[in-house]
Amino acid sequence: MADERNGQRRTLPHNGSDKTGETDSGSDNIGKSPSSLKTLTREESFQNGHLTRVAMVSLSILTLITFVGNFTQLQLSSALPAIVDEFHISVTTGQWLTSVFQLVMGVMVPLTAFLTRRFSTRQIVITSMVVFTIGSAISWLGPTFVLVLLGRVLEAVGTGVMWPVLQITVFSIYPLSRRGMAMGTVGLAMSVAPAIGPTLGGWQVDVGGWRSIFVTLTIIGVVCLAASVLGLRNFGEHDPTVKADFFSVMLSIFGFGGLMFGFTNIESYPITHPMTWLPMTIGVIGIIWFVARQLRRPQPLLNLRVLKNRGFMVGTITAAVAFFAFSSILVIMPLYIQNDRGYSALMSGVIMLPGAIGMAITQFFGGRALDTFGARPVVLSGSIILTLGTFAMSLISADSWIWWVSICQFIRQIGMGFVLMPVTTWSLNCLEPEDVSAGSSVTNTVRQIAGAMGAPVLVILMEVIADAHHAALGGGQATAVAASIFGIQWALRISGALCFIMVLLSVFGVRGQGAGSAHALGRGAIRKIRGLNHR
Repeated sequence: MADERNGQRRTLPHNGSDKTGETDSGSDNIGKSPSSLKTLTREESFQNGHLTRVAMVSLSILTLITFVGNFTQLQLSSALPAIVDEFHISVTTGQWLTSVFQLVMGVMVPLTAFLTRRFSTRQIVITSMVVFTIGSAISWLGPTFVLVLLGRVLEAVGTGVMWPVLQITVFSIYPLSRRGMAMGTVGLAMSVAPAIGPTLGGWQVDVGGWRSIFVTLTIIGVVCLAASVLGLRNFGEHDPTVKADFFSVMLSIFGFGGLMFGFTNIESYPITHPMTWLPMTIGVIGIIWFVARQLRRPQPLLNLRVLKNRGFMVGTITAAVAFFAFSSILVIMPLYIQNDRGYSALMSGVIMLPGAIGMAITQFFGGRALDTFGARPVVLSGSIILTLGTFAMSLISADSWIWWVSICQFIRQIGMGFVLMPVTTWSLNCLEPEDVSAGSSVTNTVRQIAGAMGAPVLVILMEVIADAHHAALGGGQATAVAASIFGIQWALRISGALCFIMVLLSVFGVRGQGAGSAHALGRGAIRKIRGLNHR
């Protein structure tokens, strides 16, 4: 296993591995010579301020695969009408092709900490790509809806751990002073997926039918699998002797899976329906039991003790609030654009597209700003921008200029780009190096749950407010649109209030090492001036 202090790395031997981290188990050996199987240390990966060639190739492969996972999650939304027609199923049933992906990923993320301790980078990635490719092929060739759904489950299993693995790899390669730039760069790739996934999926359905999407994903899976076998190296240490706590695994599946399943069903069933309250109750009980068990065990499946770190706790809460507030708007605003204003689904996508592009750009520059200025000024600026953009969007009406929505969404996603990746990077920087894996799993799990809860909760609030206003207006079809817009306005104001909470967290919570301050900025500027004078 590995330990790091002040940028230095030492590697400790463990059973089944020598000091270079070599292993002769499973998929780790496929297509590689023994000398190339050793774990790359930070010194071998990052030299003279730049990645080495082998590290660059490996990081590019991991980034591509993570991009494919995000891309796959969103690409199928445009194909749902065609799938519903072919299999003669209801729209609610068809939507499980997208819902199950988020559900399975929410279950997989908490397991990442154990997987990265137990298996090497190559073992995890190669196995994931095998599962993903098999799933894509099953969905491509499946003659029934059940088989297509099974394929989607396997796709989610295959890609569910990749973002945490990519985060852990970035932290194992880059020194503290360059992690913001690195996370911003890989975050740029992640932000592009939501922008092009639905659009490209719709084009493929029009040209080649919905199965062409899965043909493409199968081919991509084969390419990524081949690239992983031939070009991927191991990063960080693993211990093959680590044993899984299978009871904790089951609690994790029923807890996180049940909670997300229940919140997913809110959009189709009332809160009093057994399909909603029963899985949510099972989920809450499972999560409480899971948390209690992790805190008692000396070697937990998921080390929740990282939440005792104040900086990590603040960063995780801030990211969760951001996901909760942000994900809901991605559901609510298309309702306004299409149902209340009468625009097409394509036009809705075009109106929301600039925001995704803005976030992709600011993910990159937000990471660089984090390295230069520290976390607090970057996250605070992003939170203020996100808050102002959200309250500005709440000014919509029945006759607003429709591009006002696009402008406000662009502003909001610029703010989100300056919040999410910088605060996540800073919070993980607050942890000891050996805790980064657990921290990545915890923060991504919390974000998944917050994202799954955000849309249903605010949609319910929107509908309750709209129904009350509709009744106050006397009911009838003539006032339905006005009541719906009134509900959306208040949902946006609630989201804006949550964004303001992020501003307060940034002011009072983002402190300490790497947070940045005016004094620290001044000292940094003086050091740069002195460095120029000495040249």
